[in-house]
Amino acid sequence: MTDVFATGRRDGGGSLHAYRVRGRGRSAVVLWIGGLGDKPDRVFALPDAGRRHVPVFVTVRQARAYVRRRGRELATSEANTLELSRVQHWLEDPVRRKVPSGAVLDAWNFFEDLARGLDAVHRLPQQGTVQNSAYEKLFEGECATWTPDERRAVLELSRAGVELWNSCPVIVNPCSGIALEAGPTSRAS
Repeated sequence: MTDVFATGRRDGGGSLHAYRVRGRGRSAVVLWIGGLGDKPDRVFALPDAGRRHVPVFVTVRQARAYVRRRGRELATSEANTLELSRVQHWLEDPVRRKVPSGAVLDAWNFFEDLARGLDAVHRLPQQGTVQNSAYEKLFEGECATWTPDERRAVLELSRAGVELWNSCPVIVNPCSGIALEAGPTSRAS
């Protein structure tokens, strides 16, 4: 994976965005890279001792300063927010609770981008016909029409994605070089 800061936009990656993730176990601002052409989007991660670590920030301002120091700019001044805690709440009792479809859709996309950034796509369930159908219905806001298999697929992916986010190695305040293997980080503001 090319370093997005190495040679500028053309070779280094697409537009950079700050993305706030608010979860129960871990909340932080991450950098999201829009894919160029047919390249998929991904969460920015740094190589470190054979593994990839996600730089995390408490604020968008910190993320912006980090990017600027490396000769790039964020594509927008604001950050979109993934309310992962809503997904986690739903996962506690998915039979009785209403699907927070917007948050689940955002989480699904984030989990895939996070897995790509970490080179850990093997940590998410493989995508097939059932997952594609469930995603399409989720995108259209038609979660009530999920088949039992589609519902299981969404639950499986959501649980695996939450686990990936909560356990992925991070670098808190990347300028200091502090790397954590897993566990909660500072709360995003």
